[in-house]
Amino acid sequence: MNRLLTVLPALFAVARRFAAGVAHSARRLNPPRRRLLLGSAMLAAAIALTSQPVGAQPWLGEPWTGTWGAAPAGPAPDAGLPAFNNHTLRLIVHTSIGGNRVRIRVSNEMGVLALRVGAAHIGLRAGGSDIAAGSGRVLTFGGRPSVTIPPGAPVLSDPVELNIPPLSDLAVSLYLPGTVQASTLHANASQTSYVSLPGDFSAAPTLPVQRTLSAWPFLTAVEVDAQGPAIVALGDSITDGTRSTPDANKRWPDWLARRLQALRGPAARLAVVNRSINGSRLLSTAPGNLFGRSALERFDRDVLSTAGVRYLTVLIGINDIGNSSATSPVTLQDLVAGYRQLIARARAKRIAVIGGTLLPFEGAGAYTPENDSLRQAVNEWIRNHDEFDAIIDFDRATRDPSRPARLLPAYDSGDHLHPNDLGYQAMADAIPLEQFRRSP
Repeated sequence: MNRLLTVLPALFAVARRFAAGVAHSARRLNPPRRRLLLGSAMLAAAIALTSQPVGAQPWLGEPWTGTWGAAPAGPAPDAGLPAFNNHTLRLIVHTSIGGNRVRIRVSNEMGVLALRVGAAHIGLRAGGSDIAAGSGRVLTFGGRPSVTIPPGAPVLSDPVELNIPPLSDLAVSLYLPGTVQASTLHANASQTSYVSLPGDFSAAPTLPVQRTLSAWPFLTAVEVDAQGPAIVALGDSITDGTRSTPDANKRWPDWLARRLQALRGPAARLAVVNRSINGSRLLSTAPGNLFGRSALERFDRDVLSTAGVRYLTVLIGINDIGNSSATSPVTLQDLVAGYRQLIARARAKRIAVIGGTLLPFEGAGAYTPENDSLRQAVNEWIRNHDEFDAIIDFDRATRDPSRPARLLPAYDSGDHLHPNDLGYQAMADAIPLEQFRRSP
């Protein structure tokens, strides 16, 4: 860029001399030819100016991959919204892959008012709300220490140098100087985060904790400078890890990330980003905004915006079946049309799509024999129609062989719908890792 700035004055001088010479010669021509010649001269000068090489910024080609993510939802009814006033949030997240540079994505996508972030910070977590010594980094936004995010928008922080190991905990701190309602958040974090006493404690190694949170307000992604692709897990509460042990990272995508890291080599460069929302449906938006928009509606934001996405796993549809209206029931054809939309939109971006069969749920509140017949029809379509690039047979991995409409008792969390930690591990163990070498 500096070289271009030094060359531009000389180029303008050449262009002026060239145009002046052409104008002198053009005086001998009739008016139409004179205009044609002068126009050609100016076009040639413009081409000469614009064809000079522009030095690219060194970060333009830097690869980024999501190492952690959460799908935002909201806003909740006013009475259910977490509220902050001159507080610092310290949000704890767990990486899938490592890197040497990091940046975050902060979202006001569900907000109706501007969101002011007065300061931001990231570091490795030592334990609780504490930051490991020497790992803290101040985050900026366009070179500035604070940012105002318009309603409906996200922002990316500037990258900072930080050696992040795979499968590690990060502490991301956001200082909110004004009165803020958490209109954009992921409600079912299964992870304890922290709210400070009033004040900017974003860079404090130990946070003066006022209260804890079980949600992730505003933070939707952590990205690292990795060469590996990302697997995005799109789904509902079963992928979100409902009823798994809090603070233990035992959702099935977490177990998958551990499997990949244990293999080392190329597999260890595969990131896993969980973009699931408790209560989410494939076709329609559930009542209550914390359940998120339908998968079809949020696909671009939650899947395509994930840095490095190369693979998509789809495990969604049981809430469509369980909440089907008697007057306007969801049909197999409806669900197949929804899956086909996800497949087509993913393949348009060269993302391989892997379909997961729906888990058994006999004994759960939404179970009926009719609903289970539809679930089994969906699973048979997934298995036998070869429309996904690959499949994961979660149903076969988790069902009771003696009573296939039920979860295996050893895998049942107790509500007959969500697996426990062991069941989530069985789901991850059922995934053929070779399918992550497929291309759409």
